[in-house]
Amino acid sequence: MPEPVVVSYGSSPYEKREPHELLWHLWQAARACLDRAGVEKDELDGLTLASFSYPPGNVVTLGEHFGLRLRWAEQGVFGGASGVVAVGHAADAIRAGRARAVLCLAGDVFTVATHDAMLESFTPAMRDYLAPAGFGGANGIFSLVQRRHSELYGTTREQLGKIAVTLREHALLNPNALFKEPLRLEEYLDARPIAEPLHLFDCVMPCSGDEDGLVVEEELAGRTGRPAIEVAAMRELHNAHPGLPLSLPAGFEVYADELFEAAGVTRADVDLVELYDDYTIMVAVQLESYGFCPIGGAGAFLDGTDISIRGGLPLNTGGGQLSCGQSGAGGGMIAVTEAVQQLQHEAGARQVQGAEVGLVSGFGLVSYGKGLCTAGAILRRHD
Repeated sequence: MPEPVVVSYGSSPYEKREPHELLWHLWQAARACLDRAGVEKDELDGLTLASFSYPPGNVVTLGEHFGLRLRWAEQGVFGGASGVVAVGHAADAIRAGRARAVLCLAGDVFTVATHDAMLESFTPAMRDYLAPAGFGGANGIFSLVQRRHSELYGTTREQLGKIAVTLREHALLNPNALFKEPLRLEEYLDARPIAEPLHLFDCVMPCSGDEDGLVVEEELAGRTGRPAIEVAAMRELHNAHPGLPLSLPAGFEVYADELFEAAGVTRADVDLVELYDDYTIMVAVQLESYGFCPIGGAGAFLDGTDISIRGGLPLNTGGGQLSCGQSGAGGGMIAVTEAVQQLQHEAGARQVQGAEVGLVSGFGLVSYGKGLCTAGAILRRHD
């Protein structure tokens, strides 16, 4: 059975406004990814795409645009979980002999205004039941998650502020990050309210950009001379709790133990975590759900743990979506590209020393009050 590995990553330049169209971003990231690996375009026979702004185009019409002949293709319809799901499914396709080299793309072209307009009709439930009531977009939904978490477990804004401040420190070491100024805890606490208790720096900034990963047969990886990153395990779950109206719990906790067992690693083996950070509260939820602290214990965990690139559990080492920017569907792939870069020991000034194992997580497709899709993967350097 062919063994799949990730050998390369690519990003397009993040932009706050829209000077370039989506195809420009998709091609820039794809070209960077292939050039880094020394893989020719004609060697690709698999393609995945996640994008909210590309329709009526889709993964097959993108393959046509790129001049590819595809044996396997998949359209990411899982919101912010699409990137992690894509890498796992690409690995499965290679194991099954359906493809030898799969390029996984995820990106969008957004401003804050176009992003908000898209959310009005994001899912049938949002279009038909939430938007007419002036629900406040995703901010309104996740403000309820943060409020509930605080009521149940005593989580404070100061504790969540550590996430925002640390991720900004990491972003300052990332040339592609949109945020270029340090963030102090006082600034975080004093920032203007968006949807109480969410304030400005609890929320992502929509932007334009694309993130890519290249998954290939191990034999092809050997020809590239690149460090091979094993997809040790991936798990996905959709509508994890049908009877609950809120992303608390969100679903990661259902498969977390199975994910680590399938990968053959423990939490202590993990050198870095790249979590889906559309909001600071969702980072806290994932820290609990994946078992790095007890349910309800994220606040105390953040008080006592260094989550910087120098610490015991480096978190979102490139700044994540909160300080790099959320490039639409690319927000679900940025965790993968950053983890691969770290595990290939190519992250420069933000490199986590000796990184061998990383956890990546995706979350999204917000519907009636909650995100429907969760996904997690363990990536491991394969020397």
